Amino acid sequence: MHTRPLGNTGLSVGPIGFGAFKIGRNAKTKYPSAYDLPDEAGVARLLDGLIDLGICHFDTAPAYGLSEERIGNWLAQRSASVVISTKVGELFANGESRYVFDELSVRTSVANSLRLLRRDVLDMVLIHTPANDVEVLTETPVVETLRALQEAGDIRAIGLSGKTPEGAMLALDWADVLMVEFNTDDQSHGDVMQLAGQRGSGVLVKKGLASGHLPAEEAIPFVLNQAGVTSLVVGGLNLQHMAENLKIACRCGETNSR
Repeated sequence: MHTRPLGNTGLSVGPIGFGAFKIGRNAKTKYPSAYDLPDEAGVARLLDGLIDLGICHFDTAPAYGLSEERIGNWLAQRSASVVISTKVGELFANGESRYVFDELSVRTSVANSLRLLRRDVLDMVLIHTPANDVEVLTETPVVETLRALQEAGDIRAIGLSGKTPEGAMLALDWADVLMVEFNTDDQSHGDVMQLAGQRGSGVLVKKGLASGHLPAEEAIPFVLNQAGVTSLVVGGLNLQHMAENLKIACRCGETNSR
């Protein structure tokens, strides 16, 4: 599978990454259909299948329920070259999200992710914000804390998984990676994605299929053809659908290389 450099991070990812929300959480979701969580064996089959397809980036978060723990359990059983991104800031318990960005909470979150994912170093840690991402970046110590953890060697790349173009633009001063929402229905991050690419920041797109509401055949090329975009993260439990998404992305890449 052809991979692309993720900005100046030294990491490389394919055109399609795996969003690991559905292996850990099925409450308070934005997907059009309800689903059951897979068991541990089902998770292992799915992750094994993704690696066999050539999908080498898994995106998770503490707010994704059992997701980090399940990826860590799988990694303990299989030696796989995979890039993992996780997050700090959002926690989910008892059916509700809460957000914490103080230094102790951020450090505790990173320590928990290292333990659950069974890693000595986290590849990527992104700030997981609600709608007021500008306020989070300017009025809490989360950026300074992540930079300190990166300097200490606990994290390779840091960045923002935010909500607004203003927040993403602000993050360009320090972020190695941006994760932004972008699709045919919401193109508000177009300019900041292009600028991020020019500055050497990696750009990961989330919600490129609008949580399953847009057809993959049209949505995936639209995202991957945008200037600055490195990869599109797509969630799901159906390995065949992920394979089809990857084929669409690869056809898009072949067209662009001609």
